[in-house]
Amino acid sequence: MTHDNELDQRHPKGSTVTRVMDILKAIADADRPLNPTEIAEQLNIPKASVHRLCATLEDHGYLKTRLNGRGVQAGPRLNQLALGVLSASPLQAQRRAILTELSEQIGETCNIAVPDGFEMIYYDRAETHWPVRVSLQIGSRVPVCSTASGKMYLSVLPEVQRERILANVRLKAYTPNTLLSFSELRDELAVIAQRGFSLDNEEFIEGVVAMAVPVLDLNGRLYATLSFHAPSMRVPFSALPGYLPQLQAASRRLGELLDE
Repeated sequence: MTHDNELDQRHPKGSTVTRVMDILKAIADADRPLNPTEIAEQLNIPKASVHRLCATLEDHGYLKTRLNGRGVQAGPRLNQLALGVLSASPLQAQRRAILTELSEQIGETCNIAVPDGFEMIYYDRAETHWPVRVSLQIGSRVPVCSTASGKMYLSVLPEVQRERILANVRLKAYTPNTLLSFSELRDELAVIAQRGFSLDNEEFIEGVVAMAVPVLDLNGRLYATLSFHAPSMRVPFSALPGYLPQLQAASRRLGELLDE
């Protein structure tokens, strides 16, 4: 065993474990997939070692190669690990309190979702007490192109990254209102980026409307989305923007938790 062990003894800070963690952090922090050469240069690790470690991480599901074969990004196991940490974090009680308070103010079910490739994953929610409600449980996955949370996420991405996602998704008609034109979708994403919130006019579930805002980390990047959804018979689509102040206030409080 040898080369790696010898190297680790000479350079403790360059141990295999440390390198793996540094690679995962670099990929998690990047706003686009990174190729091994970029990772090697950024972390000052031999490219051959980066190739080998990335291959091992991909074999175990922590990384995955992009569809075009260029660059690696977070894999399903890394995303599951992140969700587990978020759900079990010491901030869970504070996050849940903010979400519950928002749900009581609005009177509808509120959700926090995080992006995962072509989907959004719900990792926390506070449910309304109305007998008529939509049940999207924690862990549910929804498409990025036809939900308020997904469109919010797409709208803040750099154009190159957003186009990579759109190039690999198929627009599916979930309801008569689902956007099936990439041109129309891009136009709506531009509007969302400008106004800072996203709407869903019965595009994913017929009879259900939704609204989402971003939750930003200390670097101003989207960390998650905060949204609520409601039956359109109870909350007309035209009434959604009226809830923006409550959503934005809760979003700021959630963002402040990340800085603690």
